[in-house]
Amino acid sequence: MRSVSRLWAAAVSLVVMGVGLSSEAWSATASTLDAVRARGKVICGVADREPGFSEVSTRGTWSGLDVEFCSALAAAVLGNRDAVKYLSLNPGDRFKSLQDNEIDVLLGATTWTLTRDTELGARFTSPLYYDGQGFIIPRNHSIASVLELSGASICVLTGSSDETAIADFFGSRKMRYQLITSDRWDDLVKTYANGGCTVLTGEVSLLAFEKSRMSNGSDQMLLPEMITKEPYGPAVRTGDDGWFAIVRWTFMSLVAAEELNISSSNVDTMKSSPSHEVRRFLGLGADLGAPLGLARDWAYQVVKQVGNYGEIFERTLGQGSSLKLDRGLNNLWSKGGLMYAAPFR
Repeated sequence: MRSVSRLWAAAVSLVVMGVGLSSEAWSATASTLDAVRARGKVICGVADREPGFSEVSTRGTWSGLDVEFCSALAAAVLGNRDAVKYLSLNPGDRFKSLQDNEIDVLLGATTWTLTRDTELGARFTSPLYYDGQGFIIPRNHSIASVLELSGASICVLTGSSDETAIADFFGSRKMRYQLITSDRWDDLVKTYANGGCTVLTGEVSLLAFEKSRMSNGSDQMLLPEMITKEPYGPAVRTGDDGWFAIVRWTFMSLVAAEELNISSSNVDTMKSSPSHEVRRFLGLGADLGAPLGLARDWAYQVVKQVGNYGEIFERTLGQGSSLKLDRGLNNLWSKGGLMYAAPFR
């Protein structure tokens, strides 16, 4: 890694040479937080066609779980949920854009894996959503579990990790199966819709989206099991521990607010709560923003402007959305899920 002095000298040299630097770029000598504040907005790397996570309308309006998280991050850092620029990235460019300082945080329904967390100059802060490979099947098959699929024909993408997972799962249980493959997802969906296979497999969030688009979607059901783990979450560049902490604790604030029953509709009323835990969270009983370099009321701003995790989930992926996914693993730990906030103290 280059030394700070060499980078500063290079920056000065560029100015002297009259080379204009983009207003959306930042000096490598500055922390990400400094750069975001100087720029006045957070740049989030997302996908533009990930239903439920990040998608953009014909009017240029962004929506989805990843988008809402970026809004929460902007509210925490800048006090304004709208101070965000969304950069649509192709899958092959995601981590390079992070390494090249084109974005401040990477989302785009990106799965947290060991190699991505160690070899690509990125660090994942926390799972924002727990997904996994599942199966969709017509209700009239009267099948309620993946374990009842022995002998089934399965529509799956050719050469995908889904295909490998099927071989592992079914093979280890000595269950028979037949693969119906294609290298085009849309063709697989059509094959399934036309009865060309018993089940269609893919990540549950994607299957829920396809179900929502089918004319007979109410006649389809998602089987309850997942056979792989696909934790999605924000990633930041290595080497900036301060920014890592801000992104991590922004997520924690969404979950903690739900744990504390603080929502966008009652957050002002909760300021009068006698609970020390609630008052600390809202910046009244202690200044928990100072260690992060944020305003005292940063968590209050997150909830006031965006909501808690449950609110966000319901309007992007849950019953208030077209996908209508159950919370499942993404419910609070106290309700059988995996969502758990570290203590705010």
